[in-house]
Amino acid sequence: MASNVRSTATNRGLPGFGARSLMWLRIRRNWQLYALLLLPLLWLLVFRYVPMYGAQIAFKNYSVAKGIEGSDWVGLANFERFVNSPKFVPVVTNTVILSFYSLLAGFPLPILLALGVNQVRHRFFRSAVQMITYAPHFISTVVLVGILFQFLNPRVGFTAIIADLLGLPPPNWMGNPDAFRHVFVWSGVWQHIGFSSIIYLAVLSTIDPELHEAAVVDGANKFQRLWHIDLPGIMPTAVVLLILETGRVLEVAFEKAYLMQNPLNIAVAEVINTYVYRVGLLSAVPDFSYATAIGLLKGFVGLLLILFVNRAARRLAGQGLW
Repeated sequence: MASNVRSTATNRGLPGFGARSLMWLRIRRNWQLYALLLLPLLWLLVFRYVPMYGAQIAFKNYSVAKGIEGSDWVGLANFERFVNSPKFVPVVTNTVILSFYSLLAGFPLPILLALGVNQVRHRFFRSAVQMITYAPHFISTVVLVGILFQFLNPRVGFTAIIADLLGLPPPNWMGNPDAFRHVFVWSGVWQHIGFSSIIYLAVLSTIDPELHEAAVVDGANKFQRLWHIDLPGIMPTAVVLLILETGRVLEVAFEKAYLMQNPLNIAVAEVINTYVYRVGLLSAVPDFSYATAIGLLKGFVGLLLILFVNRAARRLAGQGLW
């Protein structure tokens, strides 16, 4: 495209046609595409870059009366306060366990679902499976937690009815600290497995059918074709998504964790996001600087994890995010 634009400019007699002029000529010719790009860039600027100005209160003793500029600098005092806090170990431990549990359970299953659906040739059955697995993704978090409370109710819930039929005491899933993580993770897997498999199905649709035809001629069965053609075909996409998911390892879903918390399971349900919400907004004296420091530390750790996993992926698999 660049050579066509440059040749056009040369034919029109535009001497000294440099890179900047070439760029503006491209923008004028494709202004519709750049107009579509404008709103996402504006959203990114307003909601991702402008708030970075307020991140400096993590290094200050922020006072609403004094404002950001007038508040006193305290350096790393807020970070040291969190690290030395008795809440540091349990909150970070709960967050890491929930995150890696969700990653281990929720990352490979959409790949397996996509590989299985891709092998189905019956159109109606394939569409039915996709619809059934996609639909839960569009249930809001509040509604999902409400369904869980009703389904797992120790008095009138489905599990209580089954336990009563078997002559067993009704289990209190939502009040049992040992069951909280399993309910949290597997309900999330059920909700998002179908939607997460869409991108893998899209990648599988781009694999050249001639590869499968040649494999069939060579006597390969379905499993061998899946292992040697389909799986390597989606591996680059899986590596990129794994790197991105690892960077969000401390970003446990705030709404779901907060809604599922109760006095009986709070010991294992308190994560970084809910703790920041409590100390930053719900406490009698909101501590904005302390809450911001915790959030900033969480983002920094996520950045380090992305860099580490990307480097490991490039060494082990020969490909990464960059």
